[in-house]
Amino acid sequence: MARRILPEVDITEADRERLIMWTRRQKSGQALALRSRIILACAEGHKNTQVAKQERTTNATVGKWRQRYVDNGIDGLMDEPRPGAPRTISDLRVEEIVTKTLESQPAGMTHWSTREMSKKMGISRESVRRIWKAFRLKPHRESTFKISKDPLLVDKIRDIVGLYLNPPERALVLSVDEKSQIQALDRTQTILPMQPGRIAMRTHDYKRHGTTSLFAALDVATGKVIGSCMDRHRSREFIKFLNQIDNSVPGDLEVHLILDNYSTHKTPAVKRWLTKHPRFHQHFTPVGGSWLNQVERWFSGLTNKALRRGVHRSVKELIAAIENYTMASNATAKPYRWMKTATEILDSMRRFCEITNRAHLS
Repeated sequence: MARRILPEVDITEADRERLIMWTRRQKSGQALALRSRIILACAEGHKNTQVAKQERTTNATVGKWRQRYVDNGIDGLMDEPRPGAPRTISDLRVEEIVTKTLESQPAGMTHWSTREMSKKMGISRESVRRIWKAFRLKPHRESTFKISKDPLLVDKIRDIVGLYLNPPERALVLSVDEKSQIQALDRTQTILPMQPGRIAMRTHDYKRHGTTSLFAALDVATGKVIGSCMDRHRSREFIKFLNQIDNSVPGDLEVHLILDNYSTHKTPAVKRWLTKHPRFHQHFTPVGGSWLNQVERWFSGLTNKALRRGVHRSVKELIAAIENYTMASNATAKPYRWMKTATEILDSMRRFCEITNRAHLS
């Protein structure tokens, strides 16, 4: 079977400048930016498979836009006209709306709504909604992120991910953390239970009945948790919890603790305890990198399934609810599957930083 020869991509200097501009300008749609990066990579002599892996897309997508550029030049990267009634909003008008959405704010507000953009541009709200959908713009939504500035970021990620993916023999890996100041909350009125056609309802206000702090250690290999509720979360309580772990784990096993950088974990008293218990080894997550600690996922389940909708008239009731959830969770425990290697995580962070830098430079 004859091997298919890839069409050679030869771009002019003018096309190159325009493609680079499309990859950097915020007002460019992400689809057009992707197509531009594909053509630039193909022009450097890369194969479709290499470009697809680099841009995290498919070989078919790369092949399609390579051929479209070879056949029609830079105009081939534009979407083809669609059937139906003629458009009433020009490309220039669409570009103006997208640019305004990305690079400005309505007076006295933090972001655009379809209503405000409709008033400003003199088009219908539905037209605004369709344009935003086409360019994957969602001004009403916002997410959060934090890039760790820890100087030992790479080493710590490789250390912890190594424990997850390739734990040492004759050792137990425990993901340890505290969920502090959990409030025992009681609603001011009786909760209305769920009924057919009606969701459960509760009052927005509540009564406080004290707090407790939960120390938890997640066994990475089994998904089971060792937990203990205490009045406070000082190093004294942490050492008490370490003693509980020490008594729970067979004496012939090494114990590797994955911890965050909370000061309680690093006091002189804790260091003295660790000196007396040499089988315990600490592994700290990067500053601002608590997402590496698997027990945080378990805490999320505790909050969503046992605490948020709970009614606790005393700290005793709250502790009982936490212990009941822990028992139920351990009865059906399964380990969390850690999917990415340290290299994949670091590559993802690098790509995110590059996108962030391009956004600020454009």
